[in-house]
Amino acid sequence: MSLRKQTPSDFLKQIIGRPVVVKLNSGVDYRGVLACLDGYMNIAIEQTEEYVNGQLKNKYGDAFLRGNNASFFTYSFLRAAFQLVM
Repeated sequence: MSLRKQTPSDFLKQIIGRPVVVKLNSGVDYRGVLACLDGYMNIAIEQTEEYVNGQLKNKYGDAFLRGNNASFFTYSFLRAAFQLVM
């Protein structure tokens, strides 16, 4: 059985339309559905929720996050589990 190597670009294309968590350098988390991203890692999210210190602060329809403000983002297939950790 051979494993196919996957590039980061391939992975990102696969998770469009799936729940993600984006953590900004400020510590604020944005959770929602990944709509698209570009070569600068600018991120467009739909059904966005803003969390500060683990508490929901705002809900937005769509949000655009500049890539240089994000410290990381992750595919959130265990979204409920992530919320329990926070």
